[in-house]
Amino acid sequence: MDHYPSKLFEETVSELAKLPGIGKKTALRLTLFLLKQSVPDVESLGNAVINMRNNIRFCKQCHNISDSELCEICSNDQRDKNTICVVEDVRDVMAIENTTLYKGTYHVLGGIISPIEGIGPDDLTINSLVKKVSDNKVKEVIMALSTTIEGDTTNFYIYKKLKDHNTKLTTLARGVAIGDELEFADEVTLGRSILNRINYEDYLVK
Repeated sequence: MDHYPSKLFEETVSELAKLPGIGKKTALRLTLFLLKQSVPDVESLGNAVINMRNNIRFCKQCHNISDSELCEICSNDQRDKNTICVVEDVRDVMAIENTTLYKGTYHVLGGIISPIEGIGPDDLTINSLVKKVSDNKVKEVIMALSTTIEGDTTNFYIYKKLKDHNTKLTTLARGVAIGDELEFADEVTLGRSILNRINYEDYLVK
């Protein structure tokens, strides 16, 4: 068991160690770093985290994180509202936006179907996607989920829910390697896979 000269110091290390990818040694280094900073700088960091957690919202249309009722993408009149790109989470929105090649809108599922983790369709925002397609004149739905078993399962579930609607269903071209997460794909590869997307039914045949 580690011994700390201060309970306050120990509590900070313990809390930082809860962050993903941060072990006890890294948490210790970060705590020592923070201890050397000025009080205003540390307060600024703490207040930013607290303010983010207390005040961040989720867009009522696409479920992306936002500072207001509608996110900047959904409220932008220059975006193509007839095209919806379905992604797993906020990180994927950021990855696609970084390519600067996609001009449509998004729908953030909040995860993917994973029976092992106890995540089913009702735990995601699939129903609101189906309603959105039913209520609006959506011309195309791009299924941009990772090409894992869970991603493919979720894609197929969405396909079954939407295939009887008068909406084109596409998926990313196989520029993103099997099993890769969108956030780790380089911008050129991801951009090409969006521009060269294929009909989902053609993907099923393959």
